[in-house]
Amino acid sequence: MTADGGNDLLHPIPDPEQNIGSAMARKHEFADKRVEQAFRAFGEPAREHLMRIRDLIFATAASTSGVGPLEETLKWGQPAYLTSKTKSGSTIRLGIPKSPAHDCAVFVHCQSSLVEQFEAQYPALFSFEGTRALLFKASDPLPVDALTHCIAMALTYHQKKRPARIS
Repeated sequence: MTADGGNDLLHPIPDPEQNIGSAMARKHEFADKRVEQAFRAFGEPAREHLMRIRDLIFATAASTSGVGPLEETLKWGQPAYLTSKTKSGSTIRLGIPKSPAHDCAVFVHCQSSLVEQFEAQYPALFSFEGTRALLFKASDPLPVDALTHCIAMALTYHQKKRPARIS
């Protein structure tokens, strides 16, 4: 907690127009050193891909109506992104999947309908792990537009208004 009663782990909404930089020197400073250590523990090439996804999560939150600031923390030892202030969305986690064919993953709550929605929207674009994850190979380029849409759906999962609007 900060002196004014706020949560020092809540990131201010970033400028989505800034470019993605090098892996560990991002515009979104780590407020929680444990999260930074979790990213440092990821091996290459997964770390760079996950850092790009992290940047995309912050940029998407900034450009999606009703999301507000994100809390970046650890859940199950993985970097996690929560809409703690607005409670608009479902937690997004980043990590390494069980699948040896993939290098990294974006995890969502397995009891949500999010992966089902992602698969309905993008059946041939992503690989999926059950009801809990989008899977990526670090050698493949990120499908930024589709991934942005999926992130926006997760960050607005609990809003009454659907679908997510990206400005």
